[in-house]
Amino acid sequence: MAAAIASGAVSAPEVLAAAVAASDRFGAVVRVEPALEHGFVPGPFCDVPFLGKDLGSGAAGMTPVAGSSALARRRVDQGRDSDLFARFRAAGLVLFGLTAVPEFGLALTSDPAVNPWDARLSPGGSSGGAAAAVAGGIVAIAHATDAAGSIRMPAACCGLVGLKPSRGAVPMGPDQGNWLMGLASELVLARSVRDVATAFDAVAEPCAGARAFAAGRVAMVVPEGCDPAQVAGVEAVAEVLRGFGLEVEQRAFPAALAARAERVAQTVLAASLAEWMGFLGVEADEITPIAAAMMAEGQAMTAAELFAVSREMAVLTAEWEAWMAGVDAVIQPVLAQGVPEVGAFDMQARDVAAHFAQMAAVAPGAALANAAGFPAIVVPVAGAGIPVGVQIAGRLGCDRGLLALAARVAGELPPVAYPFDIAGHP
Repeated sequence: MAAAIASGAVSAPEVLAAAVAASDRFGAVVRVEPALEHGFVPGPFCDVPFLGKDLGSGAAGMTPVAGSSALARRRVDQGRDSDLFARFRAAGLVLFGLTAVPEFGLALTSDPAVNPWDARLSPGGSSGGAAAAVAGGIVAIAHATDAAGSIRMPAACCGLVGLKPSRGAVPMGPDQGNWLMGLASELVLARSVRDVATAFDAVAEPCAGARAFAAGRVAMVVPEGCDPAQVAGVEAVAEVLRGFGLEVEQRAFPAALAARAERVAQTVLAASLAEWMGFLGVEADEITPIAAAMMAEGQAMTAAELFAVSREMAVLTAEWEAWMAGVDAVIQPVLAQGVPEVGAFDMQARDVAAHFAQMAAVAPGAALANAAGFPAIVVPVAGAGIPVGVQIAGRLGCDRGLLALAARVAGELPPVAYPFDIAGHP
């Protein structure tokens, strides 16, 4: 699309108008501001329409409200881009709206948004609106964030590519200023590794993701309870890697590490929500019951308990490196039993532990990449119906090497036939 705009085959305003016209699909987009002054600029994405996520870093004139009516009532749009969105714009992306999220990102569905492949199913969460927008052809690329699988799980639900970057590789702030103690990362969802890698190069901090990476041996792990389709997907990637001459060994899923990571994620998110709502003066009766219950957990937390989590995150980083001894990358299915249905997560519930256990059952081990800080990318394996998302993970800081390996893998897999063309593409 960028090449078509640069060559004059189609104009930037025409493409933007087409994306705006398509933005009512699938419940993916919650805010559209086509009248913002865009200032079309050259760059690797050369005026390609772009959607932000209603959670995470914000842009001038378009501050996220995290899917919350309480925050929407208090919103005052910021006057400048965050560092991340300034870099997105410099890369040529044209922001015109925000995508749907579950309130505060606290679910792996993004109701009422639906999956373009099958409207009975969810596009995932919390970047579900972004995934629906890309799979559904509203845009070719969209902003996404990941604090406990929220880039990778929607990528798997919608047959897309998504990278959870290494801790610290991509800027967050200065307006948001909330790294969730290093739990969260931001980047994009797209239909190709090429586009995700281009976005990473455009926004990453200097020298980020440049750790030496030379894949020779890969571990394949399959969490307990994965259905045959998910297993077949990861085996297809393993076969491609064997074709490259890499050794693939089977290892047990690191269940103990994953469980510790899930506790870290729950603790950090509860503390963050308590501080956030307290700062804004939001009361419990203004938010969903599950969010209110999490806020209460955070309010009851001691400083010592939260500090212990910061230590645990550092320990998990070291233990992941030790667990990877003898291999250079790890592959596994993202989803255990396939794509969840719309409404699978009950935001009216109050049992926080059960809510997080459900997320861990849907996407086993997703929070480990966040708590330990390492990069993980999802590539789609096409088949009957929605492609299966397979995660390829590595050590902290090897993002560019991981992207290069994922590009090679994707090049050997069958192409994904998306159900919708990109709006405005000539």
